[in-house]
Amino acid sequence: MADSTSTKSRKRRQPDPDSTTELLFKNLLKPDSVILQTLQSLVISTASTSSSKPLTLSDLSLSSSCREVTDLSLSSVQSEIEALTISIVQSILSGKGFSFNVPSRAATNQLYVPELDRIVLKDKNTLRPFANISSVRKCTITARILSLIHQLSLKSIHVTKRDLFYTDVKLFQDQTQSDAVLDDVSCMLGCTRSSLNVIAAEKGVVVGRLIFSDNGDMIDCTKMGMGGKAIPPNIDRVGDMQSDALFILLVEKDAAYMRLAEDRFYNRFPCIIVTAKGQPDVATRLFLRKMKTELKLPVLALVDSDPYGLKILSVYGCGSKNMSYDSANLTTPDIKWLGIRPSDLDKYKIPEQCRLPMTEQDIKTGKDLLEEDFVKKNPGWVEELSLMVKTKQKAEIQALSSFGFQYLSEVYLPLKLQQQDWL
Repeated sequence: MADSTSTKSRKRRQPDPDSTTELLFKNLLKPDSVILQTLQSLVISTASTSSSKPLTLSDLSLSSSCREVTDLSLSSVQSEIEALTISIVQSILSGKGFSFNVPSRAATNQLYVPELDRIVLKDKNTLRPFANISSVRKCTITARILSLIHQLSLKSIHVTKRDLFYTDVKLFQDQTQSDAVLDDVSCMLGCTRSSLNVIAAEKGVVVGRLIFSDNGDMIDCTKMGMGGKAIPPNIDRVGDMQSDALFILLVEKDAAYMRLAEDRFYNRFPCIIVTAKGQPDVATRLFLRKMKTELKLPVLALVDSDPYGLKILSVYGCGSKNMSYDSANLTTPDIKWLGIRPSDLDKYKIPEQCRLPMTEQDIKTGKDLLEEDFVKKNPGWVEELSLMVKTKQKAEIQALSSFGFQYLSEVYLPLKLQQQDWL
């Protein structure tokens, strides 16, 4: 009986393998002061790189001519719409009918420019005639959107994309249709979407070592609680950015953001933490670029170890094909991939039960990404993505919680920063 009790006691005393792993990696950590010195060298390197004048399309001699939009004043937007309207009226009065000459945003009209490390739009146009059954409805939507934008420019007010959709639900039918034509109108007028005074609903949030003015009100992001400050949908409201941070941490998921915010990770390692809670929205992309440009801080990205995490990272860094016409304003150069990377799954001994098998669609997406020029340019990305496709395994940031809910902020990220383990 005593032997049986002793055996049970020994079994109870066996260390939990997850706790052993956590302790193993925690013992590798150096004092925070040493890690902070490492980050200081990264800041100096980033600042020196940022001080040089960035390349633009006009600096390059490309074989294909490309188009880019610029910020226009409301009066300029109004004038562009009125000039377009006059040309349409003249065309109708001359008996030619009318059509819109719309820049094509098809995949075949996109070009990745390695020197700029972003996707741009080539100059091919498509006609959208009113007197054609296949395009009459889209032509009508285009005219309606132009009319609504003209009203906004006259009244000098902002509306959301949802507001715009509800002005004529029967015509638009679905918000994706009005949203798509809104981007077409930006291209046609040669202006950024922000210049149209149409904004998306607030989505992204920021917390940490950042002070900025929002429409004249000073916001201290260390005093915004765990939820942080919603990123203003109108970037024109944002100014006077000040920070003593050493880096910007771009986080894909809201759950990881909440963990880091609650643990006050930004106080242990001075940083600014920002997330768009999934797919990057325009406001968060503009805000991130503004922080990088004005504060001259390195940007480190924390995304899921799956093809979609890398796609999200690439949208921030190289731009999206859907809005390639405005990539100069929406992309943030030199974002470093901190984690979670496919090689981390074995390196940090992520348990098998926390890894997920990739679906056929996941694998296809991964292989498609390997064919993208912006991936091929970075050998480290190619190596990691190839490993993911080969092992057919993926993992979310939350897989690290198997070692403890605070493992992300207390062990994984500090160790990554200490080892300068980013791509």
